[in-house]
Order: sequence, then C-alpha cells, then structure tokens
Amino acid sequence: MSPGWKSLALTALLAAMASGVGTWASTAWVMKQRETPSLHHIVHEELDLSAAQEARLESIETRFATRRTSLEAEVRTANRELADAIAASEGDSPQVQAAVDHFHVAMGDLQKATIAHVFEMRAVLTPAQARTFDSQVVGALLQEAG
Repeated sequence: MSPGWKSLALTALLAAMASGVGTWASTAWVMKQRETPSLHHIVHEELDLSAAQEARLESIETRFATRRTSLEAEVRTANRELADAIAASEGDSPQVQAAVDHFHVAMGDLQKATIAHVFEMRAVLTPAQARTFDSQVVGALLQEAG
C-alpha cells in the first residue's frame, strides 16, 4: 500500500472514530440530563402544591411522558443511523453528515419539547412557587454546565 493510501485510510479511520466519540459524548450528555434532580422531584418534593395544582401537573406530566418517549426513540434512531453511516463510510461522507444532522435535529426537538414542558408546568405554580422552581431548574442547569 502506498504512503498516500495509508494516509487516506488513517484519516478515514480517525474521522470515523472521532464521529463515534462525538456521538457517544452527545448521547451521554442527553442521558445525564435525566440524572439532575428531575422536574417531578423539584415540583412534588420542593413545592407545597394544592390538590388542584397536583391534578393539573399530573395531566401535564402524563402527556409529556408520552411525547418524551417518542422523542427519545428518535434520538436513538438517529444515533443508530449515524453509527451505520460511519461503519459504511470511508470518511466524512454525505451520509455521515446527513446522519449527524438528523441526530442534531432529534436532540434539538427533545430539548425544545423539554423546555416547553418546563414552562407549561411553571404556569401552574403560584409566584412564590415559581421562584423556587426557577431557582432549582437554573441551579440544575448550571450544575450540568460545570
């Protein structure tokens, strides 16, 4: 094998490995988001909710659980597509880029839906409860960033 081909093969291998590591890191980050004090814990353990608030929040949480399951399945599908594209590619191909784009869209959709869910839950709270809720949510996000 000529030095040019060896270099090309090494570059393709390194690109595939880097893409795999990036995908793994992104997936690990998404899953870690679920380890931070959950919204359920913050709302039901940190706030003194009325029975009416509990009922409204239960409905919101049930509806979102179904949506979240679907969005997480799409993230896993996109992740598998990326793994397949990397395995079938000899480098950073259009198929790999399309799979990366799909993965980013799926992750973005999950994050957007989660943020909308946070604000939907917040709307049920009193102003004092909302301040506590906001403090806990912001603290959890800053802890994640650290």
